[in-house]
Amino acid sequence: MILFTPVLLISCIIIFVLLYLFINTIDDSKKWLNIILAILITPILYFYLWYPISTIFLPYHHHKQFNSSEWSEKPGLRYEMIDNMIETDFLTGKSKEDVSKLLGKVQWLSWNDANKNFDPNVWNYGLGLIPGAFEDIKEDVEITFKNNKVTLVKLYQANYTFEVKKEETNKKLDSINARFNTK
Repeated sequence: MILFTPVLLISCIIIFVLLYLFINTIDDSKKWLNIILAILITPILYFYLWYPISTIFLPYHHHKQFNSSEWSEKPGLRYEMIDNMIETDFLTGKSKEDVSKLLGKVQWLSWNDANKNFDPNVWNYGLGLIPGAFEDIKEDVEITFKNNKVTLVKLYQANYTFEVKKEETNKKLDSINARFNTK
């Protein structure tokens, strides 16, 4: 079943108009045939060209209702549930114990510059990388507690750097290999 959304309709209209204008440059004599061709070819171009390319390169993702078991079992897909949690104020007013039961053990605490220590009232959970072909941005959620109750839930983004570990070398083995390679 196809869900007709405004993006789908606008995209199809744009593709239709561009296709119709292109077909008119080829054969301007039979306009009714050009319209029929454009109508028939538009869905093919949309579903086999535009949609796959847009889902690969645009950072769009699906939105889901919060589910505690999915949150724990599939941490790479948490970004699909976080918008629902923030929009509905799902966590606001919940205690640390309730949040811990719903989201699992806190992943890390935020740093408090004033105290020069980690703040036990600001919990963080990783949401994963934003989907897309060339994305290197990860999202995290910060949950702030006051008097053991959630007062603020906010998203923040950070660049993710992929580190390449250098292989440790054995100097003695390297010197032996160097002797054999020079002969």
